[in-house]
Amino acid sequence: MATTDLERQSTSKVDVADVPSRDWGWSGNAPTSARIAGVLFAALLLFMMHGNHQGKTEDIFLVGFAVAILGTILVQWLVTRRRKWKY
Repeated sequence: MATTDLERQSTSKVDVADVPSRDWGWSGNAPTSARIAGVLFAALLLFMMHGNHQGKTEDIFLVGFAVAILGTILVQWLVTRRRKWKY
């Protein structure tokens, strides 16, 4: 007797046991979204320099963290960009 259940044909190389969300159509990361979020967060940190604080210690930390975030994004972007044309 034939069954009415359909088997899904999957072209993904990811096992469902490792990543259950593969059946929903997404099994990956979103580097562009992470970069956009990082840039927005760095801009927010730099915007926080405008305020009513007296000392400049806060500004040093805000600028330092913003530069660290943007530097990490830049290095990650350069590494993935280089990897793409290396092959």
